[in-house]
Amino acid sequence: MSATDGQGRLRGAWRDGLERLRLRLSRAEALPQLGVLGILTGLIVGVVMIAFRLLIETAQGAFLPGANPENYEGLALELRLLLPLAGGLAIGLIFQWLPEAARQVGVTHVMERLAYHQGRLPLRNALAQFFGGALSIVCGHSVGREGPAVHLGAASGSLAGQRFGLPNNSLRVLSGCGVAAAIAAAFNTPLAGVIFAMEVVLMEYTVVGFAPVILAAVSATALTRFAFGAEPAFAVPPMHLGTLWELPFVLGMGVAIGLVAAAFIALIRVSAEQGEKIPFWLRATLAGLIVGACALAAPQVMGIGYDTVNDALIGKLAFGTLALVLAFKLAATAASVGLGLPGGLIGPALVMGACAGGALGLIGHWIVPENTASAGFYALVGMGAMMGGALHAPLAALTAILELTANPNILWPDMLAVIAAYGVSRALFRQESVFVTLLRARGLDFRHEPLGQPLHRIGVGAAMDTRVARLARVSGRDAIAESLARKPQWILALEGDRPVTLLPAADLARQMAESAEQAEPSGATTLDLLEIPADRLQVAPIALQATLQEALESMDASGAEALYVTMRTGDVSRIYGILRRTDIERSYR
Repeated sequence: MSATDGQGRLRGAWRDGLERLRLRLSRAEALPQLGVLGILTGLIVGVVMIAFRLLIETAQGAFLPGANPENYEGLALELRLLLPLAGGLAIGLIFQWLPEAARQVGVTHVMERLAYHQGRLPLRNALAQFFGGALSIVCGHSVGREGPAVHLGAASGSLAGQRFGLPNNSLRVLSGCGVAAAIAAAFNTPLAGVIFAMEVVLMEYTVVGFAPVILAAVSATALTRFAFGAEPAFAVPPMHLGTLWELPFVLGMGVAIGLVAAAFIALIRVSAEQGEKIPFWLRATLAGLIVGACALAAPQVMGIGYDTVNDALIGKLAFGTLALVLAFKLAATAASVGLGLPGGLIGPALVMGACAGGALGLIGHWIVPENTASAGFYALVGMGAMMGGALHAPLAALTAILELTANPNILWPDMLAVIAAYGVSRALFRQESVFVTLLRARGLDFRHEPLGQPLHRIGVGAAMDTRVARLARVSGRDAIAESLARKPQWILALEGDRPVTLLPAADLARQMAESAEQAEPSGATTLDLLEIPADRLQVAPIALQATLQEALESMDASGAEALYVTMRTGDVSRIYGILRRTDIERSYR
């Protein structure tokens, strides 16, 4: 056997194996295959996140005083204004040059692609997010790295799946794996990454969905811990609730932070709606100007701000400083995120929560000196409450605080504060989560429909009927007899290479039998499949990668009664089977 023959066989085996994988992944219960893909996605995301973090911290260390990536407070007064202003202008000009579709980045972009595009994330948006997010953070804008992390993670999983032509239902899972891996890698919080992916982005909980997402988070965390170590993000002393009599104060603090969260969401909505009316370069520059102006009074608003969080947790900041940073961080973040700078908001939310909680803790000590819990304890509780109130993800908030601080004593009092903040923000002020708010500000009618989730989780390959034969519209009796001998259920009639109708094989077999009993005119050796008596169905194409939800939408849009499932490999288009509404209903049940 020649080397060329061997390579051809290997390519053929690879294609056959990939085709079997695609068909297997189209089923909702393809757990082993999704588990392996989850691990691979986690490793890819881990590498991407290491590169993203190194890019940011290397650039920050090159110009910040003491080579400290957090030391924006050490900058001269004029640099606090000019750095974010210049960064906003640079980002605005770069993104203005990009097509409008390529400017969409962050968590909201991921949610949009999952809701409207079956999890197919474009490469150019991911590149814009990687470099734009790094530039925004380095220039001191009031943003975090979790928004870029979520986008880059989801894109890594989605692009890998698209590269191998995997079905769209698996692209959703791989995107979720990427989100969990990215949060785990960015914050060293694997459990919070899993909960965030399921609660905020995918908005569903299934065993089949959980397993690959968990594996992705574990593999990404392993890589980043190897690169950066396993220490939690915040080094805090042991903290716990002083007495049970402090629980009412914890509840009241949760209510107060719920008010702050509602105001934060409202400010972001106003910024986003007004920003849509002006060119991108101008609103990005305006965002930089607002951040710079805020930094003149409170330099702690610049950057991610974890040093400020640490200071609040150890009780180093006075009440005036905590209140000042809270007010200006709120304004700077609402401007940065609402006006479209490519950064995240979880990091700033943690800063605001720590400042609000710390300030309220000090007030509590003034009012009731017998309170024994430290201001740092209340700062820690405030971080979870602000996340729960702004993101509307209470479980993700609790697990994130637990992993960020490695302090389990905080959980049960923080549960009370988180639910109070969430309830005030959502029920009392009727605010949607900050991510949904941003989507609506862009004019997208975002809906979460739990009843439709099963249709997103199953590919057409799992529900299609493969008992189909293809015949030319006008076919000879010998060709028809040969096809019917394979006992198909359906006959797909072709006009050239294009399917034009679908008919039951039983109708064609009956016509063959009836015509055989009749005296045929001389030379009548063919049948026209569009002329014989049969129950014909109008057909339309659907890609093998599509989900059942896409198939249902295609039927509604085209008026087709059946879909033929196809996939193009190079110049060859293959038909795998047919799909009717009854097939979709059977899979749904």
